[in-house]
Amino acid sequence: MGGFGRLRADAPAAEPSQFRRSLPARARARAAGRAGAVSLLALVALAVWPGVTSVQAAPSTLSSDPVRDEYRSQMILPLALGADSGRRMGAGAAVRPLAAAPERAQVELTATLGGGDSLAAMLQRAGVGPRDAAAAAALIGQAVPARAIAQGTEVQVVLGRRPAPGAARSLAALSLRARFDLDLAVKRSGGGLVLERRALAVDDRPLRIRGLVGSSLYRSARAAGAPASAVQQYLRTLAEQGQLGEGLLPTDTYDFVVAYRRAASGEVDSGKLLFAGVERGGKPRAQLLRWGPDGQFLEASGVGQQREGLLAPVPGRITSHFGMRRHPILRYARMHSGLDFKAGYGTPILAVTDAVVQAAGRMGGCGNAVRLAHGGDVATRYCHLSQLAVAPGQAVRRGQVIGYVGSTGLSTGPHLHYEMYRGGRAIDPASVRFVTRAQLEGAELASFRQALATLKAITPGPR
Repeated sequence: MGGFGRLRADAPAAEPSQFRRSLPARARARAAGRAGAVSLLALVALAVWPGVTSVQAAPSTLSSDPVRDEYRSQMILPLALGADSGRRMGAGAAVRPLAAAPERAQVELTATLGGGDSLAAMLQRAGVGPRDAAAAAALIGQAVPARAIAQGTEVQVVLGRRPAPGAARSLAALSLRARFDLDLAVKRSGGGLVLERRALAVDDRPLRIRGLVGSSLYRSARAAGAPASAVQQYLRTLAEQGQLGEGLLPTDTYDFVVAYRRAASGEVDSGKLLFAGVERGGKPRAQLLRWGPDGQFLEASGVGQQREGLLAPVPGRITSHFGMRRHPILRYARMHSGLDFKAGYGTPILAVTDAVVQAAGRMGGCGNAVRLAHGGDVATRYCHLSQLAVAPGQAVRRGQVIGYVGSTGLSTGPHLHYEMYRGGRAIDPASVRFVTRAQLEGAELASFRQALATLKAITPGPR
């Protein structure tokens, strides 16, 4: 075959080693040329590089404080950093400083009467001179005793000019709400202080709130216009009197009356709870009426009167309280679900309030015991008795003997172990107060019924 497409068989072949030697040599030559050029340029740059000399700062133009203030007035600084703004002209030669800065002719402020504080001392702290403070306190004392002014009362004070430089300011006027139905003001007239009284008309009809408990008694009562303090009193009273043992149902009806006053100036004052009731299925479940000089609650459905606290089941002192303790016989810590009273063997044990006997007999580690049901899902139990004096199903009255102190069951000696239950769960007996029913008679019974009828005749709803 001929042409360029064939190699001649007799042409000598090139050696691969010749290519390997020739290519690197050319690359090294080119790299050396570039390095020389860079070195030459660096030498030229160093040769023509300018020298380094210090720069002189411009002289300050803030030659004085007035000029500096003028410059500051032109700055923009954030107020969050405490900066001020606005143009303030530097003071010239004609400006002369004042010997004394002028004071305001009057100063108005509000002072608050603290606990254990006196009106005169409070006024002096507010800046009133001792003579004016004593005179104002004496005038107010003529209208209202000092102890009758409630702690936290705010007093509006107006101070006048100082009689002399450095002296306390004179009292120009003051005003305060001394009572819910009385405003008092002290003003300067004819060189002295005079007292002005302003009586306020007050509507003191009690407030009655009634409605369904629903999902939340508190929210329901508040929505019906009840003050928050009144709802809190209502719930606390029911709990203290053992009326919330199994709780309230959404379909129950709450009903309470609270002392309430509304002044002509618009202020309102919610006072003590007067009546607390609960109805279930249209029938009264609880009717608690405040009664008597001590303001204790009666169970109105039984026309009874409350006695202070629970009747002690025995006269001995408490030797062990409710809570965790190390058991004296079992020798390990466990819950002590009642109170232990120290009492001699055979001491009579009394029912703490009216009840029905649920059980009477042997009850395990409690030994001989009596269990009483008091209503409202509340019960009490009396343990370690030597003898029983009642039988199951028997009705007992407050103070009735139900048994005698002994040491039966798990006991180290004669004493009374006394327990209380609410909804089947043990609670601290010292935390509950009971209503004891006792029939009223004669005029007191008539007065009681009249008071109850009067409160329940009030139309429910806010005023």
